Amino acid sequence: MAKRVASFGEVMMRLQVPGYEFLSQASTLNYSFSGTGVNVTSALARFGHTGYLVSTLPDNAVGDAAASYLQKLGINQSFIHRSGDYVGMYFLENGFGARPSRVTYSNRLESSFNTASEGTYNFEEIARKIDIVHFCGITLAMNDSIRQHMKTFAKAVKENGGTVVFDCNYRPSLWGEDGYKKSKRYYEEMLDLADIVMMNEKDAMFVLGMKTEKEERTEQLVDLIPAVAKKYKISVIAGTHRSINGDNTHSLRGFIFKNQTFTFSKTVTFSVYDRIGAGDAYASGIIHGEMEDFSPEKTVAFAAAAGMLAHTVVGDTPISSEADIFRAMTESVGDVER
Repeated sequence: MAKRVASFGEVMMRLQVPGYEFLSQASTLNYSFSGTGVNVTSALARFGHTGYLVSTLPDNAVGDAAASYLQKLGINQSFIHRSGDYVGMYFLENGFGARPSRVTYSNRLESSFNTASEGTYNFEEIARKIDIVHFCGITLAMNDSIRQHMKTFAKAVKENGGTVVFDCNYRPSLWGEDGYKKSKRYYEEMLDLADIVMMNEKDAMFVLGMKTEKEERTEQLVDLIPAVAKKYKISVIAGTHRSINGDNTHSLRGFIFKNQTFTFSKTVTFSVYDRIGAGDAYASGIIHGEMEDFSPEKTVAFAAAAGMLAHTVVGDTPISSEADIFRAMTESVGDVER
């Protein structure tokens, strides 16, 4: 059954270096618009839900361009405000071989979204019009005003019987020195409000400071995630384990912890065209599975396939339909569709 899904987050301009050059080598950049909230709501709109973005865009030509881009992605803009002068930006340099891709953020603190004042959004009204809301740790890292917006919105959704999703998405570069220590209290506030959480054992150990005697990743996961779910009263926790192989392919295995039970997907291995945004595709798969009452096995398999397909598409935003993902769950590398 189709749901009304909102995401609270920033619209960012992605400035990508063509090919595999360094930023210092390039003389041109390709731009598009993205952000975790953009990616998740667009993906869910493609699955048949109504996807809303709750955000603020600048009231100028750049904001117009961003709004036009969101329209192409099928995102409902009823809850987007227009004020201020800037969008946050990031520069993407594509990795090759042993050299990883690199993201450099710019102008985020001055963006229209991150400087939106108290009272910009009527969270009570929005909460009455949606079924589920999505937040992420990238937004949480910005400033105290944004963190207050997040808590107020999440509480309003809970009071109206909706579902709160929180993706930990910890980014060391955004929290700065002693980031884990600084971020812990804010993460715990969001976890206390969340029903569905995207995280893995690294978040439990480094952000929440939890301890385990286990050394292997899966064993750490199985040891720590149930404790997180119990402490913060979280219904569903999901995430992935990724490995990069010697031939530069990636392998991905998803998991979901629900009803005190772990369910793992098969490990999928694939070549990577564009890695940015693949985690958002996985999260959208988990959210869709939960909203559609899929079994845990079907949900985690769907999410893993969604994440895999996102690696094959240029740009941050997933564009696969539900049918595309179901096909990928049952087929290997395909021939030309005719």
